[in-house]
Amino acid sequence: MARITFKGNAIETVGELPQVGSRIPDFTLTRTDLADCTQADYAGKTVVFNIFPSIDTPVCAASARRFNSEASSLDHTVILCVSADLPFAHTRFCEAEGLTDVVPLSTFRSPGFGKDYGAEIVSGPLAGLLCRAIVIADAEGVVRYVEQVPEIAQDPDFDAALAHLK
Repeated sequence: MARITFKGNAIETVGELPQVGSRIPDFTLTRTDLADCTQADYAGKTVVFNIFPSIDTPVCAASARRFNSEASSLDHTVILCVSADLPFAHTRFCEAEGLTDVVPLSTFRSPGFGKDYGAEIVSGPLAGLLCRAIVIADAEGVVRYVEQVPEIAQDPDFDAALAHLK
């Protein structure tokens, strides 16, 4: 169980993020067109999971924008922006912002993602949403980088994450 904060108040997640060197857990998430996507859809690619509570918050929106601006230059890499937001919210945001280089995905039909990745918040006012975290897996599905952001309102360390992609 990770202990993090939300506006300085302690909250907890259901578990820990996957460990570096482990295989990423299988997943099924929902695309903006309401189709399912799975790990198999990204076979042979480096996968960046940009995990966050809600696209409708400033820090989460900024992370989607930042990864979108970086993603277009990354070969064989896909950036998955994962939250519990409905696909409609992801669509609205990405269209309004002109984001085309990230893949917005929802856990709304797959609550197991938050448990499997240790990212579901289980206490405090955000219980049921996902924490802010980065998980990077290589083309073979092996975890190469993780960051559990200690304060929900804080940006992840983009430079550290992006350094693992170059």
